[in-house]
Amino acid sequence: MTKQLKIGILNLMHDKLDTQRRFASVLPNTELIFFYPRMHYLNRLVPNEVAQTSKPLNLEQINTLDGFIITGSPIDQIKFQDVTYIEEIRCLLNKLNQLKIPQLYFCWGAMVALNHFYGIQKQILSEKIFGIYPHLIIAPHPLLDRLSQGFIAPHARYAEMDKKQILQNPHLVINAVDDNGHLFMVSNPDKPEQSFIFSHIEYDQNGLKDEYQREAVSYTHLRAHETAANL
Repeated sequence: MTKQLKIGILNLMHDKLDTQRRFASVLPNTELIFFYPRMHYLNRLVPNEVAQTSKPLNLEQINTLDGFIITGSPIDQIKFQDVTYIEEIRCLLNKLNQLKIPQLYFCWGAMVALNHFYGIQKQILSEKIFGIYPHLIIAPHPLLDRLSQGFIAPHARYAEMDKKQILQNPHLVINAVDDNGHLFMVSNPDKPEQSFIFSHIEYDQNGLKDEYQREAVSYTHLRAHETAANL
């Protein structure tokens, strides 16, 4: 009987339950254990939907897992050092690097991991990369084996990692980019357990629409608050 894989996921997304549902859909027949950063809820109550479906991050429990995922997060415009739980993230990254279990880093998770492990800097973009784009595979990788040139995938982010620094780093390879040259995947051939993916490939058909509607509502509330403050 084949052993069921046990994968840990640090869920940093805004839509916690939808994110859990999406990962459960794309990783069937896998035991998924969702975690949240303890420092994110320091001195305040953990929301019920988080407390009931996730566990506080426990580095000792990582030893029992077959792999780990760090999701994206809508904080890509914030400097890494200003993220309230950044030290907890860095401790987790060090633990994963020590254990060498398979690691998937998505969007902001890929940004912070690439910065932590290789010192690659983040660059804020003049406008958000948002949409579904065709992609070019420029270096082979097992995760891309069944994809053809021109495969499509969604992107939704306000920042990009410095491609010049990546190209100058002898350990890193850019595996795929979209048709505008934006990063899709970066890896280190000497550390095959690490994969940095800048697309939200876990999104279902409503993922981008839901994100657009959330940001539209947030923008409307912000403008209303600014208007009221100036009355």
